[in-house]
Amino acid sequence: MKKVAALLALALASVALAACGGGSSESTSTETSTGGEAAAGGAAAGAEGGGGAEGSSLVKIEAVEGSGLEYAEKEVTAKPGVVAIEFTNPQSLSHDVSVEDSSGKTLGKTELVAEGSTEATIGKLEPGTYTFYCSVPGHREAGMEGKLIVK
Repeated sequence: MKKVAALLALALASVALAACGGGSSESTSTETSTGGEAAAGGAAAGAEGGGGAEGSSLVKIEAVEGSGLEYAEKEVTAKPGVVAIEFTNPQSLSHDVSVEDSSGKTLGKTELVAEGSTEATIGKLEPGTYTFYCSVPGHREAGMEGKLIVK
C-alpha cells in the first residue's frame, strides 16, 4: 500500500513538473527542498535545496539509442534526501536502473522496460557516491553502469 501511495505521489509530482515547464538542458537531475511527507512521496522541480531541510531529487537516466549496452549518462548528481529515478529506454531490449551503495547493497531499482519509460523511488540517500547499473545478466559487465553522486 505504501508503494502505491508513493507511486501515486510521484505521478502527481510528474504532472506538476510538466505543467511548470522545463529547466536547463544541461541538468542531469531536478531538485527541490521540501520537508516531511512531501519529500517522501516523490520529486518536484524547483530551486535547489538548502538550509538543512530534507530535499528530493528526480534523476533522469536514459539508455543509448541503437543496440549498445550503455547509458547516455555516465555520472549523475542528486541532493541528499529522497532520490527518484526516471529511466527512459528507447531500445527494444529490456533494461532497468538499479542503485547500490559502496558495500554492494542494492538500495532500489526501476522496473524492466523496453521502448518506454519508468520511474522508481530509490529511497533516502546520504551524501556519497553510489553506483547505478542494469541488472539484466551481462549488461553491467558489458559497461552498462555509472555513478550517482549525492552532494
